[in-house]
Amino acid sequence: MLRGIVRHWPVVQAASEGPGAVLALLRGYGGAQELDFAILPPAQQGRFHYAPDLRGFNFARNSASLGELLNRIEAEWHSPTGAAIAAQGVIAREVTPAFAQSHPLPLLPGPGEARLWIGTRAQVAAHSDPAPNLAYCTAGRRRFTLYPPEQVGNLYMGPFDPTPAGTPIAMTDPLHPDPARYPRFAAACEAAWIAELEPGDAVYVPYGWFHHVEALDPVSMLVNYWWPAPAMTPASAWDAMLHGMLALRPLSAEARRHWAAMFAHYVFEADGPAGEHLPPPARGVLGARGAADLAAMQRMLIASLTRRP
Repeated sequence: MLRGIVRHWPVVQAASEGPGAVLALLRGYGGAQELDFAILPPAQQGRFHYAPDLRGFNFARNSASLGELLNRIEAEWHSPTGAAIAAQGVIAREVTPAFAQSHPLPLLPGPGEARLWIGTRAQVAAHSDPAPNLAYCTAGRRRFTLYPPEQVGNLYMGPFDPTPAGTPIAMTDPLHPDPARYPRFAAACEAAWIAELEPGDAVYVPYGWFHHVEALDPVSMLVNYWWPAPAMTPASAWDAMLHGMLALRPLSAEARRHWAAMFAHYVFEADGPAGEHLPPPARGVLGARGAADLAAMQRMLIASLTRRP
């Protein structure tokens, strides 16, 4: 938690005067460029998630300029049974460069973009991000419930396809738990960390940690910053996992035990660098660390995948 780290930002100062002041300030930064947003019917009670058949979602997508979006948020804010609205991951520099310039990020540990999350009261199911995340609460309160990566099995993740935003989301709901349907979720709750953010506060979400996010007030805004590590090759850990599911799931229990040990030793190097006991010229792929070595390994893998049986 980083308490008050952006309390000096203009939008945080406006938040101290109320949601109307936030909307008025943001309108001054608006332009003609459209941004995407999601809209959720009132009956869904603010929870952006799947449709009952899991083949689609319980919300619709739309687009509007920043000013039009803010007008829609204000209309829903004043409605007793308003719909939930969420513009998610909007690149600030592209849609409102004036906002990005007047709200510089105080921490820049790597390359990345400031992204805006603007909407009404709502909640987003637990999910993980593809990079470390700094999330700055700028208007309205936010609650982050964070779960360590090892809790993935206790969160009962949804389908890989479709997903609302490219990453699987949890089927469990910490606001309305269902122990009969999801009994292991209690263990995830015991391991959870809860971060309550006021405007001006920030929270650091480590790489791979699952997080359920609640916007607790009628007008809400978050600025977040992901900084992915530079990739040495275009190889994807996600693709490797899918390939592992394809190749290893059909194996017998004793074969799975063997390959679990092999992955722990050679991939995750639980025992230390796998080839350190060999002289460097003999290590081959065991010593592949540089970009050229990793690219050569990738070419070998592509050749093996495309080879005819």
